[in-house]
Amino acid sequence: MDTTLIKTKFEKLGARARVRPFVRNRGPAASGQIVIDVRHDRYGEFFDIQADGAADVEVLDVQPKDRHLLLMVRRPNQRPGQPDAKDKFLCGHDERHWFVAGVPEKAPVSSVVTAKEALKPDLVRDRERGKKGKRQKRLRRKTDVFVRQGEWFFIPAPNVQVDEKSVLSREPISRGRGKPHMCEELYRDGGITVYVCSQYPIGLTAGEYRRLLKENPAAAEWSWRTMARNPVAYVRGKVWHPDHATIRLDGWHRVEMNTENRSRAMASVAFLD
Repeated sequence: MDTTLIKTKFEKLGARARVRPFVRNRGPAASGQIVIDVRHDRYGEFFDIQADGAADVEVLDVQPKDRHLLLMVRRPNQRPGQPDAKDKFLCGHDERHWFVAGVPEKAPVSSVVTAKEALKPDLVRDRERGKKGKRQKRLRRKTDVFVRQGEWFFIPAPNVQVDEKSVLSREPISRGRGKPHMCEELYRDGGITVYVCSQYPIGLTAGEYRRLLKENPAAAEWSWRTMARNPVAYVRGKVWHPDHATIRLDGWHRVEMNTENRSRAMASVAFLD
């Protein structure tokens, strides 16, 4: 692994990178050989790449104008005789900050452009299929198919039937970690009801919640709120987040998250949006 070359590739984006040996700690669970994060020091943000001796880190593609690059980490397979494991990460700048995202392994990705395509939700790719025009235009934050803010895609849904009595105001959407994106109006259809608080950001089902209160009655005093896990969600109006420009959605839009959660590489990402 050529650490000097890796740093040089990041410098082409206007970014700094620190490559150092893997350090095991009590933080987020990782693959055991690689952790990638965006950290801060007195000079600003930088990419912090921790890799042990068995991991080979390589930059596959650099797009200086777009300020993105595609990173690949090759690791020995834990099963003897099997091919090496290859994890890919999209590193870049989105509006105000640097970010890193794991790319799904099943997608044939070899460049920044194909990585961005692989991170699009299935519904977005379905609606783009057969459309004419330059591929680069389909990667903008706003197209005729979607509006994107960070990892969230908002897809026009003009024909959706909404029960106005069930519309929530100033409602967060979150992938369970990091700062939530706030929605002026949100409507959820279906999903599993879960109980959420700071101690359980991903939420507990009704059964899990009852068991917790039985084992720890004091937990009832935590600031719980009920939310729906994996519902179909629709948003209208403003959507805001401290790391992104506020967007305004005219009419109802279906909410879809990018496909990073399908990637094995996501386990190695410590970055929180």
